Amino acid sequence: MNFSFRNRANKILGLGTVLGVLAIATVAASTSGSHADKKDKPRAAEKTVDSGTFGVFIKGQRVVSEDFSVQQENGNSVIKAQLKETASPTQTEQKSDLEITPGGELLRYEWSNAAGSSLLVLPKDEFLVERITPSVGAKAAEQPFLMPNTSLILDNNFFVQREVLAWRYLAANCHPEGGNLQCQKGAVEFGALVPQDRTSIRVHVELVGKEKITIRGTERELMRLKLVGEDFEWALWVDGNDQFKLMRVSIPADDTEVFRD
Repeated sequence: MNFSFRNRANKILGLGTVLGVLAIATVAASTSGSHADKKDKPRAAEKTVDSGTFGVFIKGQRVVSEDFSVQQENGNSVIKAQLKETASPTQTEQKSDLEITPGGELLRYEWSNAAGSSLLVLPKDEFLVERITPSVGAKAAEQPFLMPNTSLILDNNFFVQREVLAWRYLAANCHPEGGNLQCQKGAVEFGALVPQDRTSIRVHVELVGKEKITIRGTERELMRLKLVGEDFEWALWVDGNDQFKLMRVSIPADDTEVFRD
């Protein structure tokens, strides 16, 4: 699947770990002030943190839908996504499955596409190794990366991984104060692996502030984050009143917008 934003996304993303859904949930609960009744809470062994669909629009036309889920299973975070082209909504073109520990260590990352290509990223001796299978039945090739197992996975085209990146930034660098979220000044750097590109990158995240924007005809006040890499700049908007869910992504250089359905 080739999108016009792909080359730029390749250099900017590769999501991979969150400092733990529990840390994220603590930030969200502290700032939103919402607490579910104990009897209504799911079992601690399995909890849905977020799920839904992102619509990807290029020059105003929807081209891809991403169905995603973020779950906490036995303390670990499991992030799954499927991409479907608008022209063939019943066919999954790509899918990914990422699992990380509460401490942010990668347990595994799997990706595959409809053509039969697949890859697997695993920790090895506190670093990472990627196994690439170009087609069904083909021999897998290995590529090691001297990156810590807490590095982010920010693979191509999966925006739920950008949501996890935002959560990691907020959990590690921000705290509630006087009913507002206070973050350290300046951008924070993260190292990440982009498995489909077989490369590592560095990205910088910074809180810009609250901003009123219109989504599907409704004005909302959201938190804007700036995501910057070597030759790109993206804007992410998350909802501070709803568990910091990712609501919108803007990629001006590629005429691309992403909205949560």
